[in-house]
Amino acid sequence: MTLTLSVWVGAFITLCCFSFLYRDNPFYRFAEHLFVGVSAGYYFSLISFHQVLKPNLLAKIMPAQFASGAAANATPEYMLLIPGFMGLLMLFRFSANYSWVSRFTVAFVMGVSTGLAIVYSAQQYLIPQVAKAIRPIVVAGDFFQSFSNLVLVVGSVACLFYFFFSTDHRGPVYGNVARVGIWYLMVSFGAAFGATVMGRISLLIGRFQFLLSDWLGIV
Repeated sequence: MTLTLSVWVGAFITLCCFSFLYRDNPFYRFAEHLFVGVSAGYYFSLISFHQVLKPNLLAKIMPAQFASGAAANATPEYMLLIPGFMGLLMLFRFSANYSWVSRFTVAFVMGVSTGLAIVYSAQQYLIPQVAKAIRPIVVAGDFFQSFSNLVLVVGSVACLFYFFFSTDHRGPVYGNVARVGIWYLMVSFGAAFGATVMGRISLLIGRFQFLLSDWLGIV
């Protein structure tokens, strides 16, 4: 009975989402609001509290009450009261007169996040990308690897020329090389868009399989 009810509910919500193909209607808005509400409730109850707030703050400040196992006998870390207090300042966003108090927490989080993001991006994206671009153009005895390296090096240089805006993209050097960079960017954007479309198509196929197999039992 539970399985049948869940299948019928899933089929109804799926058809409500598909109804948007005709036009905006109350059934689609119901499914949209239901998804947003359930997602917000799941995030704040399960993820924000049980996976973030409880293990990282409450279990370390009051281990006897919130921790389990050997961690319940750990020494309380009262230094965490400072970030906890800063988190409580964010609740002042709900006050029209005292919303400015939350700016202290926002400014601190933005500053720390920016510093960490710069270091993380440099280590995870910038430096590995530069290292992969520094490779020999000609590999003895391997034509395909040599061609691949040539395409990579030419694409990297051409894209850098395109994003160099201090000089007009004109003339035989800047104009032509920047145009090659545009071609590389269009190919990369097309590949990314194609992958996105294929991902959406796979989701659509999954919904059709659910409707035809689990709900109607045709397939």
